[in-house]
Amino acid sequence: MIKRIAAITAIFFCTAFAWAILGTTIFSRTYSSFAGLKGKVVSTWGAPHEQKPPSACYQEVIPQTIESLVDGKTVMRTVPQQVAHPLPLESSRINVTLDLEHRQKGLLWYSTYKVAFAARYVFRNTSDQEQPVTFTFHFPVARAVYDDLQLAVDGVPLPSGNEKAASGVVRVAAGKAAVFDVSYRSQGLDWWRYSFGSDVTQARDFTLRMTTNFKDIDFPENTLSPSQKRQTAGGWELTWAYKNLVSGFQIGMAMPEKLQPGPLAGQISYFAPVSLFFFFFLMFIITTLRSIELHPMNYFFLAAAFFSFHLLLAYLVDHISIHLAFAICSAVSIFLVVSYLRLAVGIRFAALEAGTAQFIYLVLFSYAFFFKGFTGLAITVGSILTLFVVMQMTGRIRWAERFGRRAA
Repeated sequence: MIKRIAAITAIFFCTAFAWAILGTTIFSRTYSSFAGLKGKVVSTWGAPHEQKPPSACYQEVIPQTIESLVDGKTVMRTVPQQVAHPLPLESSRINVTLDLEHRQKGLLWYSTYKVAFAARYVFRNTSDQEQPVTFTFHFPVARAVYDDLQLAVDGVPLPSGNEKAASGVVRVAAGKAAVFDVSYRSQGLDWWRYSFGSDVTQARDFTLRMTTNFKDIDFPENTLSPSQKRQTAGGWELTWAYKNLVSGFQIGMAMPEKLQPGPLAGQISYFAPVSLFFFFFLMFIITTLRSIELHPMNYFFLAAAFFSFHLLLAYLVDHISIHLAFAICSAVSIFLVVSYLRLAVGIRFAALEAGTAQFIYLVLFSYAFFFKGFTGLAITVGSILTLFVVMQMTGRIRWAERFGRRAA
């Protein structure tokens, strides 16, 4: 009996070592090409967006007196100098629509999205005369596509500019307000932000309305929470409204991440020895109670059937969805175990005891990793229930007599 237990233990540790190699291989395949794959996604789709408000300013030539020393004498001369006077931003009305569209590259899903941006800004010429004002709109990211781009000041279109910004000069009368309208459609990745400035900035009469087509919203660190939230049929309608805001924080939205097939398959492989341990333990108890002979070679093939689940899952998730791959791998592994034990022991034991145990400790145990945050709890509850069942089954067993009879 001792040799039999030692052989089963050796099979268990060899299989656990194979799972460790498989899990390491999965993570290596997932993250070795991560930078390159993400670069391809950025090049074909777009980078994260950080939108800033536009600026408006006019130039004024002011004479400046400069002292200089010539031949030991102080000489005073007047030099004209240009000084920029920014126009205050009186109000901002912004509408943002975010449409999430996940895309898969390799073993990872990327949170790509489409954004529709439309805003109206009001600047005021506070000087006492008409000024040629330069209006500048900075694009959120240089390497991106901006479709249906429209820039206008008081109805006067502005040129599209370069890849970083668009600017144009419009004359604004003294004390008058200029309305700057901007709209575009673009694409981004991971998150979208609206920045008031690099430092603590003041924003007057500010309103930003954001509409999402997803319900799992999350706000990045150092961002402001919305003033109002209203759930819609497909997502949320969020509003940030301030009369006179002074803050160094931003407004942002982090795109929800999809279940990652690569890291999930790697985690399941790393924790697979726990499920095999429970399965072997239960099989050993049942065969001992029912006097069923299972040779260590039988345990070897059972371990190989368990390992086939994770090996097939590791390479199947590249081509189909993780849920469909999980279902196929579960069916294949259970079929291997049941069809094998049907020949070694019998159909009743193979289908009832072994098949049920494998479904619980392989399929349900692995599926617990789909529920982020509840995996540990699910495994703990399953372990306690297993202990309870085994203790009730073996409470009246005289183990000395049972092992002695086995030895004889």
